[in-house]
Amino acid sequence: MEISNTTTRVIVSLIAIPLIVLASYLGSYYFFFFVLAIGLISYYEFSGMVKKNIANANLWFGLLAISFIIINQFHRIIDFIPLLFIVILLLLMIELFRNKGSVVKNLGVTILGILYIGLFSSALITIREYYPTVNDLYQKGGYVIISMLATIWICDSAAFFGGTALGKHKLFPRISPNKSWEGALFGFVFAIFTMLLAKLVVLDFLSWSNVVVLGIIIGIIGQLGDLVESSIKRDAGVKDSSSIIPGHGGIYDRFDSLLFSAPAVWLYLKYFS
Repeated sequence: MEISNTTTRVIVSLIAIPLIVLASYLGSYYFFFFVLAIGLISYYEFSGMVKKNIANANLWFGLLAISFIIINQFHRIIDFIPLLFIVILLLLMIELFRNKGSVVKNLGVTILGILYIGLFSSALITIREYYPTVNDLYQKGGYVIISMLATIWICDSAAFFGGTALGKHKLFPRISPNKSWEGALFGFVFAIFTMLLAKLVVLDFLSWSNVVVLGIIIGIIGQLGDLVESSIKRDAGVKDSSSIIPGHGGIYDRFDSLLFSAPAVWLYLKYFS
């Protein structure tokens, strides 16, 4: 008997979600390897997409650079500015010896992929390691990550069902013709609602105003992250970043909103909470 796409999606979700939540809760190397996998696979998918119609990203240098960025965020080996300088300098030198189309386009997509996927992935490490590793404080970072994941998942679902039921006004028809303002509003409202619920369950150490702001950040920036990936896929002429996850597409497809909202959440926690 052939399994439907919906059934496949549900089965994969039932297996993957508990493992992701567990890695987020435990933190340390469990979460580090989870983020490393997101960063590396997302860049691999990104480079494959842009190669179709846009440019030839430097795959192996990008993978190494993103690995080092995430490792550096976990172990704090070198300051950010020197790290960025080294990465860009090496990339410029390496591109001189490549003979794969436009140098400018290749540099552009490679640097974009490294900065976008690498730095945004590393922001997840920063959030998870934000609270001290003493007593029960360390678990707070895990609760923030888990709450972000739940908020994004519920936001996406609310946007889909709300848009399907009530969507009349196109959000960005050039980029994603199926998305509507009504769906985006549903996602935004449910993102705030989810963070308020998380405050009652696990985020008791944050104020009500903080969780509302985090809900707003994820409700807006998370959905923008999905649109950014949609624009890249449209330029590349592909439906999904890959087919690595049965019924779900690629890793980049599933974590685009998380990657995009992570830096904003970290900046808010650091400077305004």
